[in-house]
Amino acid sequence: MTLAETIDLFRSTDPDTRLYLLLDYSDRLPPLPTELEALRDAGMGRVHECATPVFLYPRIETEGGEQRVHLHADVPRESPTVRGLVSLLAETLDGAAPAEVAAVPDNLLDELGIAGQLGQRRQQGFAGVLLSLKLAVAGAAG
Repeated sequence: MTLAETIDLFRSTDPDTRLYLLLDYSDRLPPLPTELEALRDAGMGRVHECATPVFLYPRIETEGGEQRVHLHADVPRESPTVRGLVSLLAETLDGAAPAEVAAVPDNLLDELGIAGQLGQRRQQGFAGVLLSLKLAVAGAAG
Protein backbone atom coordinates (compact mmCIF):
# COMPACT_ATOMS: atom_id res chain seq x y z
CA MET A 1 0.00 0.00 0.00
CA THR A 2 1.35 3.44 -0.90
CA LEU A 3 1.63 6.30 1.54
CA ALA A 4 -1.28 8.10 -0.15
CA GLU A 5 -3.46 4.98 0.19
CA THR A 6 -2.42 4.63 3.82
CA ILE A 7 -3.34 8.25 4.52
CA ASP A 8 -6.74 7.64 2.92
CA LEU A 9 -7.23 4.52 5.04
CA PHE A 10 -6.39 6.32 8.26
CA ARG A 11 -8.59 9.30 7.37
CA SER A 12 -11.54 7.05 6.55
CA THR A 13 -11.63 5.50 10.03
CA ASP A 14 -12.59 6.87 13.42
CA PRO A 15 -9.83 8.19 15.73
CA ASP A 16 -9.75 5.10 17.97
CA THR A 17 -9.37 2.78 14.98
CA ARG A 18 -6.47 4.90 13.73
CA LEU A 19 -4.50 4.04 16.86
CA TYR A 20 -5.23 0.34 16.38
CA LEU A 21 -4.00 0.62 12.78
CA LEU A 22 -0.83 2.22 14.08
CA LEU A 23 -0.33 -0.60 16.59
CA ASP A 24 -0.78 -3.08 13.75
CA TYR A 25 2.07 -1.39 11.91
CA SER A 26 4.14 -1.69 15.08
CA ASP A 27 3.85 -5.47 14.91
CA ARG A 28 4.89 -5.49 11.24
CA LEU A 29 8.29 -3.79 11.53
CA PRO A 30 10.73 -6.46 10.37
CA PRO A 31 13.78 -7.23 12.48
CA LEU A 32 16.93 -5.35 11.65
CA PRO A 33 19.15 -7.32 9.25
CA THR A 34 22.11 -8.89 11.02
CA GLU A 35 24.62 -6.83 9.02
CA LEU A 36 23.12 -3.61 10.47
CA GLU A 37 23.07 -4.71 14.12
CA ALA A 38 26.70 -3.70 14.67
CA LEU A 39 25.95 -0.20 13.38
CA ARG A 40 22.99 0.07 15.74
CA ASP A 41 25.01 -1.26 18.65
CA ALA A 42 27.67 1.41 17.91
CA GLY A 43 24.98 4.10 17.95
CA MET A 44 25.16 4.81 14.23
CA GLY A 45 21.92 5.68 12.49
CA ARG A 46 20.31 6.94 15.71
CA VAL A 47 17.76 9.73 15.39
CA HIS A 48 18.76 11.88 18.35
CA GLU A 49 15.78 14.23 18.04
CA CYS A 50 13.51 11.39 19.17
CA ALA A 51 13.44 10.36 22.84
CA THR A 52 12.74 6.78 21.76
CA PRO A 53 15.85 5.03 20.42
CA VAL A 54 15.07 5.05 16.70
CA PHE A 55 17.67 3.83 14.22
CA LEU A 56 17.22 4.41 10.49
CA TYR A 57 19.18 2.81 7.66
CA PRO A 58 17.91 3.92 4.25
CA ARG A 59 19.52 2.41 1.17
CA ILE A 60 19.31 3.63 -2.39
CA GLU A 61 19.41 0.94 -5.04
CA THR A 62 19.22 1.30 -8.78
CA GLU A 63 16.40 -0.81 -10.14
CA GLY A 64 15.51 -0.70 -13.80
CA GLY A 65 17.71 2.34 -14.24
CA GLU A 66 15.93 4.29 -11.50
CA GLN A 67 16.88 4.95 -7.90
CA ARG A 68 14.67 3.28 -5.31
CA VAL A 69 14.65 3.67 -1.53
CA HIS A 70 14.65 0.76 0.90
CA LEU A 71 14.50 1.49 4.59
CA HIS A 72 15.57 -0.68 7.49
CA ALA A 73 14.80 0.54 10.97
CA ASP A 74 14.96 -0.52 14.58
CA VAL A 75 12.64 0.74 17.32
CA PRO A 76 12.07 -1.04 20.64
CA ARG A 77 8.83 -3.00 21.01
CA GLU A 78 8.31 -1.11 24.29
CA SER A 79 7.53 1.99 22.19
CA PRO A 80 4.64 0.76 20.03
CA THR A 81 3.44 4.19 18.87
CA VAL A 82 6.82 5.33 17.58
CA ARG A 83 7.56 1.84 16.28
CA GLY A 84 4.26 1.90 14.39
CA LEU A 85 5.02 5.27 12.83
CA VAL A 86 8.49 4.18 11.72
CA SER A 87 7.11 0.90 10.40
CA LEU A 88 4.45 2.81 8.45
CA LEU A 89 7.21 4.83 6.79
CA ALA A 90 9.35 1.77 6.08
CA GLU A 91 6.47 -0.17 4.59
CA THR A 92 4.81 2.55 2.53
CA LEU A 93 8.03 4.05 1.18
CA ASP A 94 9.72 0.77 0.27
CA GLY A 95 10.63 1.03 -3.39
CA ALA A 96 9.81 4.73 -3.61
CA ALA A 97 11.92 7.14 -5.60
CA PRO A 98 14.02 9.57 -3.54
CA ALA A 99 11.79 12.41 -4.77
CA GLU A 100 8.76 10.62 -3.30
CA VAL A 101 10.48 10.45 0.08
CA ALA A 102 11.31 14.15 -0.17
CA ALA A 103 7.63 14.83 -0.92
CA VAL A 104 6.31 13.14 2.24
CA PRO A 105 4.35 15.90 3.94
CA ASP A 106 6.05 17.33 7.01
CA ASN A 107 2.61 17.34 8.64
CA LEU A 108 2.15 13.60 8.04
CA LEU A 109 0.66 13.09 11.51
CA ASP A 110 -2.04 15.63 10.65
CA GLU A 111 -2.60 13.97 7.29
CA LEU A 112 -3.06 10.63 9.04
CA GLY A 113 -5.48 12.27 11.47
CA ILE A 114 -3.53 11.20 14.56
CA ALA A 115 -1.61 14.32 15.58
CA GLY A 116 -4.28 15.24 18.14
CA GLN A 117 -3.96 11.84 19.78
CA LEU A 118 -0.20 12.11 20.26
CA GLY A 119 1.58 14.27 22.76
CA GLN A 120 3.77 17.17 21.72
CA ARG A 121 6.92 15.22 22.55
CA ARG A 122 5.98 12.34 20.24
CA GLN A 123 5.03 14.76 17.49
CA GLN A 124 8.40 16.52 17.77
CA GLY A 125 10.26 13.22 17.91
CA PHE A 126 8.50 11.98 14.79
CA ALA A 127 9.25 15.25 13.02
CA GLY A 128 12.93 14.52 13.77
CA VAL A 129 12.59 10.99 12.41
CA LEU A 130 10.99 12.23 9.19
CA LEU A 131 13.57 14.98 8.71
CA SER A 132 16.42 12.55 9.38
CA LEU A 133 14.99 10.13 6.82
CA LYS A 134 14.58 12.83 4.19
CA LEU A 135 18.12 14.14 4.71
CA ALA A 136 19.66 10.65 4.63
CA VAL A 137 17.83 9.74 1.43
CA ALA A 138 18.74 13.05 -0.22
CA GLY A 139 22.38 12.55 0.75
CA ALA A 140 22.47 8.96 -0.49
CA ALA A 141 20.68 9.79 -3.74
CA GLY A 142 23.29 12.42 -4.52
